[in-house]
Amino acid sequence: MAKMTKSQLAWRPGMPKKRRSTRVMFASVILTLEALAVLFAGLAMFGLRGRVEGGGVPFLIMGIVVAIALVLTCAVVGKRWGTALGWVLQVVLILMGLFEPMMFVVGALFLLSWAYAMWQGTKIDLENAARAEEQAQWEAEHPEG
Repeated sequence: MAKMTKSQLAWRPGMPKKRRSTRVMFASVILTLEALAVLFAGLAMFGLRGRVEGGGVPFLIMGIVVAIALVLTCAVVGKRWGTALGWVLQVVLILMGLFEPMMFVVGALFLLSWAYAMWQGTKIDLENAARAEEQAQWEAEHPEG
């Protein structure tokens, strides 16, 4: 039998489902796409520099480590420090341009995507919270007969 989470243990019939954060979902999508881009960038740097400079392995390792960090950040992006880590990783992505200049462009585009996801996701979450509050107030004023 699988171990149940706290929320699964606390669930009772008729309980409303907790709404997932749109900002967290947007952020997770961006981070996952960035992880794929970084992984492929690491492979490209490995291939381009492996023969010329005699050692592309560090670039491959760098790409894998950053990609893993991006994916793991998806798990904590709902926390305040997780979002801050996401911003730090945006800077890391841009700094990869020091090793492969095209990453400046890729990093900047992902930074814009990340900022837009944070902005719009927060806006949508606030609208959803206000709508849920209004719905709860209406239901309190109009009990089912």
